[in-house]
Amino acid sequence: MDWARILAYVTGTVDQELLGRNEYLAAENRILKAQLKGRPKLSDAERGALGEIGHRLGRKVLADIATVARPDTILGWYRKLVARKFDGSKARRYPGRPRIEREVEELIIRMASENRDWGYDRIAGALTNLGYEISDQTVGNVLRRHGLPPAPERKRTSTWAAFVRTHVALLAGTDFFTAEVLTLRGLVTYYVLFFIHLESRRVDIAGITVHPDERWMKQIARNATMDDCGALRDCRYLLHDRDTKFTRSFRAILVSGQVEPLALPARSPNLNAHAERWVRSVKEECLSKVILFGERSLRRALSNYVDHFHTERNHQGKGNVLLFPRATNQHREGPVRCRERLGGLLRYYHREAA
Repeated sequence: MDWARILAYVTGTVDQELLGRNEYLAAENRILKAQLKGRPKLSDAERGALGEIGHRLGRKVLADIATVARPDTILGWYRKLVARKFDGSKARRYPGRPRIEREVEELIIRMASENRDWGYDRIAGALTNLGYEISDQTVGNVLRRHGLPPAPERKRTSTWAAFVRTHVALLAGTDFFTAEVLTLRGLVTYYVLFFIHLESRRVDIAGITVHPDERWMKQIARNATMDDCGALRDCRYLLHDRDTKFTRSFRAILVSGQVEPLALPARSPNLNAHAERWVRSVKEECLSKVILFGERSLRRALSNYVDHFHTERNHQGKGNVLLFPRATNQHREGPVRCRERLGGLLRYYHREAA
């Protein structure tokens, strides 16, 4: 009996101490939580530890003591902890279904880009012709991965590059550039308007003026669309930027002459690349190397450069050949002659025709 009393006393003392500790910790927890702003952010390890202890205590006890999260949330952490233990995905040694070869993926993208009305089945059939057995679902997955829509959406849109390739024989581009000319009044800025046929690269200087106003632009449009000698006589479309000098009346006259003006999107000079490249060429190879005295000097320099550009300058974009070669001796016979323009600024080496 004495030992029983002693054991009961010790047990009661321990229980009282545990209750006191729990009461203190609960009070301290409430105080600390009241000072926190927002919900506490717990790591996965912290959630796992609370979930494991909460599972041992049970939902009823958790309802009295849990303050970080609701009892159901804490027990949910425990279920995730158990599920992670039996998750064998990290131990798998096989990678799942292997991806298709890079060559096949590039072919799918190429076919979809070059044939905007081809659907998944047709692309899969075209690949079968090349010896690749690919399902239409795989084709769709590849196109979605690269941001390409299905055929019904692709064929409703056409890129500028595709439009230019399709209509290059009927397309011309136009643009302005400026040249500083010395006159009796000092330096004067002249505006030069030109047209360039995209397929042949033929350039026509449409006009040179100090004041490119609407009246001047209307006359340029009439001259360019003349049936027999207009610069745009063989063209159906004209690319131009959004410069305000290309007025509504200018475009209306072009339309009446069976030429459709196409205004390019804003800040996209690459869509009129041939015209932009010609401006760079005429400035780097000619205008930046001469001092121009008066409008007549500017016209002479441009006329000489255009002739040189057409008949005496090789073009890398056209196979590194002359655009419109004159009759010359192509054999390795006879003396080599040099034709000079603008005082030797532009040179062309050739043999006299036999």
